[in-house]
Amino acid sequence: MKYSAARLLWEGLTGHKGWGRTWRDPEPKTHYDVVIIGGGGHGLATAHYLAKVYGIRNVAVLEKGWIGGGNVGRNTTIVRSNYLLDGNEPFYEFSMKLWENLEQDLNYNAMVSQRGIMNLIHSDAQRDAFRRRGNAMMLHGAGAELLDAEQVRKEVPFLNFDNARFPIKGALVQRRGGTVRHDAVAWGYARGADQNGVDIIQNCEVTGFKIENGKVLGVETSRGYIGAGKVGVAVAGNSSKVMAKAGMRLPIESHVLQAFVSEGLKPTIPGVITFGAGHFYVSQSDKGGLVFGGDIDGYNTYAQRGNMPVVEDVAEGGMAIMPMIGRARLLRMWGGIMDMSMDGSPYIDKTHIDGLFFNGGWCYGGFKATPASGYAFAHLLATGSPHETATAYRLDRFKTGKMIDEKGVGAQPNLH
Repeated sequence: MKYSAARLLWEGLTGHKGWGRTWRDPEPKTHYDVVIIGGGGHGLATAHYLAKVYGIRNVAVLEKGWIGGGNVGRNTTIVRSNYLLDGNEPFYEFSMKLWENLEQDLNYNAMVSQRGIMNLIHSDAQRDAFRRRGNAMMLHGAGAELLDAEQVRKEVPFLNFDNARFPIKGALVQRRGGTVRHDAVAWGYARGADQNGVDIIQNCEVTGFKIENGKVLGVETSRGYIGAGKVGVAVAGNSSKVMAKAGMRLPIESHVLQAFVSEGLKPTIPGVITFGAGHFYVSQSDKGGLVFGGDIDGYNTYAQRGNMPVVEDVAEGGMAIMPMIGRARLLRMWGGIMDMSMDGSPYIDKTHIDGLFFNGGWCYGGFKATPASGYAFAHLLATGSPHETATAYRLDRFKTGKMIDEKGVGAQPNLH
C-alpha cells in the first residue's frame, strides 16, 4: 500500500475502511541468509537497507518484545550532526542526509522537523571550543553558525541571560538539526523492510547461539531454532547480555537514561536548546509538551526507570537557563537502557566469530544515528567491510589506542 494525499482523502471519504496492516506477522522460517537480533530502530533500519540497497531479502528481524518497545520509543527525538572528531562527524552527517530524505525513502510520515539545535555558550573557553567544533562541521558540509549573546537573545529571549553563574555568551547553532517522531521511525522502517520481503518476528527472544568451529550457524530462540548465514546483533542496552551468550565480554556498561515531558503548552521553544554548563536539552513536541533530559543515572542497571537524584539534576539544569520551566507541570517520565561504551562512541564491527557482527555502544547518540547505523551495518553484513563513514567504530580500538573520545560522554557520568 502506497500512502499519498489522494489515498488519505479517499479513506477519509469512505470511513477509513481500506487501510491494511503496516507489516506482516509471519512465522519464522527455518533458515535465513541474515538474522538481525533486535527490532529497534537500528535493527529495522539495517533490515530495510539490506533489502532495498543490497538486495538481500531473505532476512529476519527478531524482537523479544514488540516493535517500538525499546530505546527507539524511549528517547528525546533529537537529530543532529554537530560533532567534532573525524571518527564521528562524517558518520553523523551521513545520518543527517538520510534523515532529510527519510520520508520519501520510506513513503511514511516520520515528522522530520529541522527546527535547528542551539548549544549555549557560557564561557570564553567554551566559545573557543565551539568555534573549533563549528569549523569541523563546516569542513564536513554540516553547516554551523556561531552566534553572540545578542543574536541568541533575539531568537530565544526567554532564557536567563544574566545569570551570574551561567551567563549566556552566545551559541553554536546547526539549523539542519531538529527532531523526528521516534515511534514513526520504528514503524516506517518496519514497513519498509516488510515491503521488501523481510520477516519481522515479534515476541521472539534469542536464548543462545549455535557456534561450531568458530562460525555461527544460527540462534536458539523462544520460538525454536533459526539457522542463519550471518547474524547481526543490534540490541542497545542489552548488548552485553546477548553477546555473553556467544562467549563475548564487551567494553560496555548498561545505564538508564531518563527523559521527561511536561504538560502541553502553547508554542514556546522554536527548536532544540542545550545547556552548555551542564547536561540539559529541551525541545517542544507537536502536542505542546516540553521534552527534556540530561545525564544517565550513575549505576549499572537493566531497568527502564531511574531515580530522583537525576530528576533533580535535570530540573536544576532547566531552571538555570530557563526559569519559566519551573511553572510547567511534569506530565510523565520514562527510561531507556543505554549501552555506554568507555569513550562515548559506538561500534559497528565484525567479531572474532565468523558470521557474527555487532552494532552497539551508542551512548547518548543512538536515535540520531538510526539511518546511518542501519545503512553502515547493512553494508558490513552485505560486503564484509566497514562503510566508509564507520571505519573508526572498531571493537579493538581500546587495544590499539584509537579511542574516539568526543567530549567525555562515556560510561561515567561524573566525568561528563
